[in-house]
Amino acid sequence: MGKKDYYEVLGLNRSADEAEIKRAYRKLAKKYHPDATPGDKQVEQKFKEITEAYNVLSDSEKKKLYDQYGAAAFEEGFEASRGRTGGPGYQEFHFTNADMGDIFENLFGDLFHGHDAGTFHSRTESKFGGNRFRRKGADVHADMEISFDEAVTGCDKILQLRDENGKIGSLQVHIPAGIDDGQIVRLKEKGQSGEGGGPAGDIMLKIHIMPKPGYERKGNDVYVTVTIPYTTAVLGGEAIVPTLTGKVSCKIAAGTQSGSKIRLKNKGIQSMKNHGQKGDEYIVIQIEVPKNLTPDERQKLMEYDRVCKIHQK
Repeated sequence: MGKKDYYEVLGLNRSADEAEIKRAYRKLAKKYHPDATPGDKQVEQKFKEITEAYNVLSDSEKKKLYDQYGAAAFEEGFEASRGRTGGPGYQEFHFTNADMGDIFENLFGDLFHGHDAGTFHSRTESKFGGNRFRRKGADVHADMEISFDEAVTGCDKILQLRDENGKIGSLQVHIPAGIDDGQIVRLKEKGQSGEGGGPAGDIMLKIHIMPKPGYERKGNDVYVTVTIPYTTAVLGGEAIVPTLTGKVSCKIAAGTQSGSKIRLKNKGIQSMKNHGQKGDEYIVIQIEVPKNLTPDERQKLMEYDRVCKIHQK
């Protein structure tokens, strides 16, 4: 059976531009990624077809050849001068340097931009090994879930991988301190193998951070809600509050209101770009309302209430 039409594989018209090609590939690669249905050979084959189509149509030079000659342009023995692969009964043609220049001028058009056609032909053969293209392997997209604390301190994790032959292997991955939810860790040349001596693709590892009760992250800043007694809020005092590195004593000013924030400088999350820089921690105050008062406590509060009303008059 002949190869499928690369445009049909990606669900595109032949007029599709670079952005449309990329969008179509990402959508289909996510839908048919082998990790979603391990062991499904049909899905694996579909993913390979999608990747093969994208590798050609996303490369301007390969796309130009494909648009003119189809998939045959990438088969061994293909000669652009005849637009076909060699086979029994074919005729061999010989060209002068001038002829070759004309052929490559017609093939590649404005890619020359004034450069000598013979030079371009020489560079093309050198780069792609004669008539075979060096093709970088496809990137592999994967997801990894880590804890809130692992994102703060950094960690090493083991990633389970399945290669093109279905063999499962392990790869140790370092997750840098300060990484945020949704960020990508690129594992260079750990993706699918290249073709024709081309480099392997990369693994694009998307990080998902699990929530931690009581903590909220905003950039490199951390927000922690702390409940303090009503009397501490009124009279002032100290409260023991949690931070990313342990508990500390925090001064509470008299008259502190519920919802107010206390800033603890440099107690936040380390910056990935500048390891010496940290965000801040913000203590969000909640005031505990007394419950189950004793008769004596209730009497005291009623006296306080009467004093407040007198002052308000």
